[in-house]
Amino acid sequence: MGETTLRVATDVGGTFTDLVYFETDRATGKQTIRTAKSDTTPPNFEAGVLNVLAKGEVDIREVDFFAHGTTVVINALTERKGAKTALITTEGFRDVLEIARGNRPDFFNLMYEKPAPFVPRHLRREVPGRISYRGREAAPLDLSGLPEILADFRAEGVQAVAVCLLHAYADPRHEQAVAAEIKRLWPEVSVVASHQITREWREYERSNTTVLSAYVQPVAERYLSRIEEGLLSKGYRGRLYIMQSNCGVDSLASTKAIPITMVESGPASGFWGAAELGRIIGEPNILALDIGGTTAKCSLIENGQVRIKTDYWIERSRKSAGYPIMVPVVDLVEIGNGGGSIARVDAFGKLHVGPQSAGASPGPAAYGRGGTAATTTDANLVLGRINRDYFCGGEIIADMTAVEAALTPIAKTLGVSLQDAARGIVRIANSNMVNALKLVSLNRGHDPRDFTLVVFGGGGAMHGVALGQELGVKKVVVPRGAPVFSAWGMMMSDLRRDYFLTRLMGEDDVEALGDLVAGAVEHATAQFAGEGVAAASIRFDALVKCRYQNQEHSVEVPIAAGAVDAAAMAGMIDAFHAIYEREYTYRLPASVEIVGLHLIASAEVGKLEIVALPKTGVRLEDAVKGRREVDYATEGVHLATIYDAEKLEPGMQFSGPAVIEDPGTTIVIHPGNFVTIDEFGNTHIEMGG
Repeated sequence: MGETTLRVATDVGGTFTDLVYFETDRATGKQTIRTAKSDTTPPNFEAGVLNVLAKGEVDIREVDFFAHGTTVVINALTERKGAKTALITTEGFRDVLEIARGNRPDFFNLMYEKPAPFVPRHLRREVPGRISYRGREAAPLDLSGLPEILADFRAEGVQAVAVCLLHAYADPRHEQAVAAEIKRLWPEVSVVASHQITREWREYERSNTTVLSAYVQPVAERYLSRIEEGLLSKGYRGRLYIMQSNCGVDSLASTKAIPITMVESGPASGFWGAAELGRIIGEPNILALDIGGTTAKCSLIENGQVRIKTDYWIERSRKSAGYPIMVPVVDLVEIGNGGGSIARVDAFGKLHVGPQSAGASPGPAAYGRGGTAATTTDANLVLGRINRDYFCGGEIIADMTAVEAALTPIAKTLGVSLQDAARGIVRIANSNMVNALKLVSLNRGHDPRDFTLVVFGGGGAMHGVALGQELGVKKVVVPRGAPVFSAWGMMMSDLRRDYFLTRLMGEDDVEALGDLVAGAVEHATAQFAGEGVAAASIRFDALVKCRYQNQEHSVEVPIAAGAVDAAAMAGMIDAFHAIYEREYTYRLPASVEIVGLHLIASAEVGKLEIVALPKTGVRLEDAVKGRREVDYATEGVHLATIYDAEKLEPGMQFSGPAVIEDPGTTIVIHPGNFVTIDEFGNTHIEMGG
């Protein structure tokens, strides 16, 4: 492999598959970066990965580190393309999936129906036996009826079996016995048990998570195997790491066993990248926003820490309760607004943008692939914010005739000009994204003025300044390589696993909490050792889940992952009151109850260290491509200076109105903004007066 270290990351998104390639000269520290994008290729997503590797001219035989993120799991769930799944549960609990929760978002709809469970009732079966919430056997397990159950499943064409027994989080021995017997009687079927995924309580959430994991496992396993085979066929001999929803990477074998952990792997890598970027540029408090072709996702990073939670739901909306997935997922808000979001006028003459998307095919009307619906991208072209002569980095000739044809019906229905219709689309898209950012900041007691907005994805830089001005953030930062930032974030990720354990105890149970932490550390160390990771290289961070006594939900409070003594417990209790007050605006003179532990175990596996860019002496004037009129939607039309992003160097400064054109994105600099390029090539935009 010579004197260089080669790292590659690929990210399969809803519209595009991204590639980032870093080559580091070990002797000089010089880094060469290449990026590439190609269309995502459903249902054979691995083809898009191999396509983008070819497009990026990557010789996979020379690569030292390869990380991969994908939407295959979330796609299988939302498109209902998983395996036919059955559920085995404790006697008397067959209908947990159907009963679900009492939350009814469409509250005044008397005809409201709960979302249909992924497993119909005739494929949900019971076995006698009971474990108590304290982990003691209340009734022995009886497997005498299991052969008949499995025979029925075979006749029904079942491909995967989920096993979720009552209180298996406290003691999984009954679940282990059921899963082992299924594998003995029916070796070919895919089996997933709840204790393999989560050791937290809440029966419905745990049951649904197990079912969804079983539902996607055959699909995900085939996909990951094809990725592995494709890379091996091209000569790759290193380890393949898979991006997880918890902002870390994990081994291929571990991910194949529990693929549900990568349900939000793409967004997670971008938010982890934003946290690492904040560390590099000295901005620990960040609002991160990822705007792609289909969706916009945002998350809040405080003191350099990305918040991870297990209260994650898919398909939740104003009209549906959705489905819970109890795995570690970055705390994010996602909305259906991106570059391909479709604009429409409803029966009341109101303009909407999203959540429907034109995707990559046919894509926005400007792609010239037959798209007839007006999208956010088309509106940005009409306003001159995107250069029609440098569309997609010059790879596509913008079909402005199709753009006009797509926008004209909207303009006529609203009784406005084409320009005003485009302004309206951009403003509404911005408003939708501002509301999402408020959900992760203001709604949780954080003032956006204390944060830096980091925007990435293909559309982040296009809308970032407008959103930053609305929120009043300190400044907006557009990372170098923003269009493929999620892939970049994978290279900054550690091998990471999150362990959630439920255990009820009081604030005086110092020894019990110490035993819980020590046991979790020992278990994690053994798991990492099984994959060749030395104990000395593992970092542990512990968070205790606490609540006021008799309350339902908890908050997480940091505690040292070492020995727990009375002083550590007292400090943790004091911190709980402060964290609770910030979240809920009050504190109570009540006893504190511990409900469990969240242990984070991480280890470096080829993490990238970024080096400063060299200066060649190029002048700012050399980066100017020209000038054109740009409609800023809210500040009117201005003559903007157009800069070539590839010619901007560290230390360069200028003011708006301006536009920076990168092959993969466009940075819109509003009038009054002040721009600085930092030593790593990131663009810092201060709002100004």
